Amino acid sequence: MTAESGRTISAVRTHLEMRHIGELRAVQQPPLDISLTQEQLSPVEYRALYSAVGHEWHWHDRLVVPDDELAAYFASPDVQLWVLRVHRDVAGYFELKRHDDDRVEIVYFGLRSSYFGRGLGGWMLTRAIELAFAMGASLVTLHTCTLDSPRALPNYLARGFAISREEEYEVELR
Repeated sequence: MTAESGRTISAVRTHLEMRHIGELRAVQQPPLDISLTQEQLSPVEYRALYSAVGHEWHWHDRLVVPDDELAAYFASPDVQLWVLRVHRDVAGYFELKRHDDDRVEIVYFGLRSSYFGRGLGGWMLTRAIELAFAMGASLVTLHTCTLDSPRALPNYLARGFAISREEEYEVELR
């Protein structure tokens, strides 16, 4: 338990959207030995990835989801999990979910902080958006909050996302 654990703070959640692939301001692949692959992970493997990327940003929601629920979620044809590797080391991931209204949500998106500053976030987001539209999206959405990396929102806006709404909420740090 950290010194911040158990403290309740106010945060702002920002919802973003992109309505057309033409709004994407793409970033070229950085000159690194990287791969981005769609993967099926066990719940244990997924939680390790989720924690590696999100621990310092207070991601904890998926850590308490039962194994059978996580496995069923990722078995859905409407869900895709993409893992980014640099020199075979896991650098980050994103998760796409197609909804019934032809919207594709980037549910989770993140890099391990040791990979910040290498041009990977912009390129990985470019690929996430391209893949979301390839899934048949008429709208791509995502959200971030003030607990997230300070690089997140600027990256989303730089790729062409527009803010659709903001909301303040209370969150207990764990």
